[in-house]
Amino acid sequence: MSEGAPSLAQRAQGMIDALATISADPDKLTRLYLTEQHRAAAQLVGEWMRRAGMTVRMDAAGTMHGVMPAGRAGRAGNRRLLIGSHIDTVVDAGRFDGTFGVIAGILAVEELRRHNVALPFEVEVLAFGDEEGVRFPKTLIGSSTVSGALGDAMLDLTDANGVTIRDALLAFGGDPDALADEAYAPGSVIGYLEVHIEQGPVLEQAGEPLGVVSAIASQGRYRIAIKGEAGHAGTVPMDVRHDALAAAAQVILITEEIALKHQKASCVATVGEIKVSPGASNVIPGLVEFSLDLRAATDEARATAAEAIRYRIRNIGVKRGVLVSIETMHEKPVATCAPHLKKAIAGAIGKATGKKARELMSGAGHDGQAMIHLTDIGMIFVRCRAGISHNPLEFVEPEDLGTAVEALVGTIESMADSYGAKDR
Repeated sequence: MSEGAPSLAQRAQGMIDALATISADPDKLTRLYLTEQHRAAAQLVGEWMRRAGMTVRMDAAGTMHGVMPAGRAGRAGNRRLLIGSHIDTVVDAGRFDGTFGVIAGILAVEELRRHNVALPFEVEVLAFGDEEGVRFPKTLIGSSTVSGALGDAMLDLTDANGVTIRDALLAFGGDPDALADEAYAPGSVIGYLEVHIEQGPVLEQAGEPLGVVSAIASQGRYRIAIKGEAGHAGTVPMDVRHDALAAAAQVILITEEIALKHQKASCVATVGEIKVSPGASNVIPGLVEFSLDLRAATDEARATAAEAIRYRIRNIGVKRGVLVSIETMHEKPVATCAPHLKKAIAGAIGKATGKKARELMSGAGHDGQAMIHLTDIGMIFVRCRAGISHNPLEFVEPEDLGTAVEALVGTIESMADSYGAKDR
């Protein structure tokens, strides 16, 4: 551990704690995309970027950008290395998910400037506004805007209060008509790096603070609606009912069963939201709408599981006399990290920790799934206590935060070396 690690750890922890105070709820951390809390967090991040010597701007999608210019000419010309993560959260969140990746990028720039490292490329830190997809039925809006993978249909999607993404962007100060102009040209960047907590137990169980990510799992999000027939809870006999909630319960168990059958491919299925109508204790449910999150280590395994679920759901609909619809909200293929970035990260982790870097896959979604449409991606995982995430109990040891920043700096320097233009 270098002499700078303790101060890096303290600085990182202080910034984590500062962002955690910005929440829609005083008793828990909730910071959704395009809200006042998102704006306050972005402004704070922007101020940190300025203090680190970066040129700062917010783009049309609400992403905060901080740029450190190249220190000298090199084979890369004016191309940029992008480093980023997200500052939005789930409801009742932990304080490290996403936000530490942004903080790590800012601190890495501070360290490079403190040591007078002259890079042959620019470094740009990105604080994306939407990765979680909690407010709107759409994820990775910020990173998809930068990578040019956004698409046009998303602007009319609405949140639970009926507010469209278009209107939310306008109220936030963004520009829905300028989103396409924010896309970077593929030749303008040399790669994308992200530091993120593991959100799983592998590193902690291995006693290792950091790991190098091999790929991000295949992911699909679906919206399922089951339409039955509402009726009086006391007068409609059980054998003639078309109970939408009973059918939904069977469907949910089917998704669990199918995911378990595909465990070798790390398949997981989750129903995290459910809405029952009319929603009265003495009325048979006539309509149930719920989410399905389906992930696997390969695109083929996820597609196979999804088709099996569709087939079984159709059979349930026929047998129970209910109408079933499945809408695909989004599907993200496996995002494989670039070999040369994995090599640079592994070397930097080895230098920072004194241990050979463990390679592991990410079951969680990340902005890299969008950024891979633009450039090569690489990720550093940081161990978290008991693998807990999306939960107030989410925790990372401060020392590991500092070590992760060291590894990020080392990765950047390794990339500079590959251009033959690093200079102190």
